[in-house]
Amino acid sequence: MPTYIALLRAVNVGGTGKLPMPELRAMCEALGFTNVRTYIASGNVVFDSKLTAASVKKRLEQSLEDYAGKPVGVLLRSAAEMAAVLANNPFADAPPDRTVALFLDAAPPADALKSLSGQGTEQLALGAREIYITYPDGIGRSKLKIAAAKDGTARNMNTVATLAEWATQ
Repeated sequence: MPTYIALLRAVNVGGTGKLPMPELRAMCEALGFTNVRTYIASGNVVFDSKLTAASVKKRLEQSLEDYAGKPVGVLLRSAAEMAAVLANNPFADAPPDRTVALFLDAAPPADALKSLSGQGTEQLALGAREIYITYPDGIGRSKLKIAAAKDGTARNMNTVATLAEWATQ
């Protein structure tokens, strides 16, 4: 049975979109997902499902919208895809808490890095369905805006590594 990692957009960030992780687990179990585990309070959930990725995404997004009263984006990866995100990090030598994978539903446009604003010391690289970013001066100080990432969600490499590991258990 496939293992999936769902990354929710704008959940429990900055005091908006509160979704307690026990409720997210219960929601996933009600959808028939098994071996459901959440990681930190920012909308990361790992589970098994016989459904296709498209069906999982559609059902989870509908359930989240019913709960929240507004759309909540879900970025979905298989266990193998999450392992590849970690393995393909072009900034593996940078501190993992200052390096993120910005997850997207589709491949980033080839010119995604040409339409940046506010770039300082950050370095960026395109991935399969991700944009990798390292923040030498810290994420909190960055003014970087990435137009191509408006519907994405970022996770630092510590989180990516944990989710990749959990997806193999």
